Amino acid sequence: MKEQFREHSNFPGRLKVINRFTISAMRWLNGAAHIVIGLALAISVVMFTWLFFADMHKAIDTNNLVHGFLHALGTLMLLWTVSALITAEIRYLEGSKLEVDTFVEVALVVVLRKVITLPVVEDPSSQEVLLWEGGALLLGFLYLVVRWAQRREYDSGGNDSMNRVKPGIQDRD
Repeated sequence: MKEQFREHSNFPGRLKVINRFTISAMRWLNGAAHIVIGLALAISVVMFTWLFFADMHKAIDTNNLVHGFLHALGTLMLLWTVSALITAEIRYLEGSKLEVDTFVEVALVVVLRKVITLPVVEDPSSQEVLLWEGGALLLGFLYLVVRWAQRREYDSGGNDSMNRVKPGIQDRD
């Protein structure tokens, strides 16, 4: 594929050395950026786990279990989004392309978190609740359509996206 790019490139011959150096430097920088992203995601797992237990401890101490449970559930949903992003980052580092379903899933979880925590944090109007719930339904539908399209592509032999590891599912050899 590299040869195909070079054959069809309109890049001036005198600048090809600079072009190759620039591409090499950008690949190195991209690799470093993904290491930073991976480390940041790992740290966020520890932080959200700690926050979940802190929320539960606070709920028990204040004897407000319902409010505390819903708040802790919101924290767990943030942990879920981080897990989905970690799975996407692992797939990318292993050479797979980034799939749109990961980002739809993250958006869906964030909206669902808002729907769950909305009555706890503030006193929403019924219109606001309906808007958030409608958004969640639309994102859920979009997620199903994306996964259906990926399944069709996989069944036709065009993609390995269905063989990837799901968050929380361990390899059982």
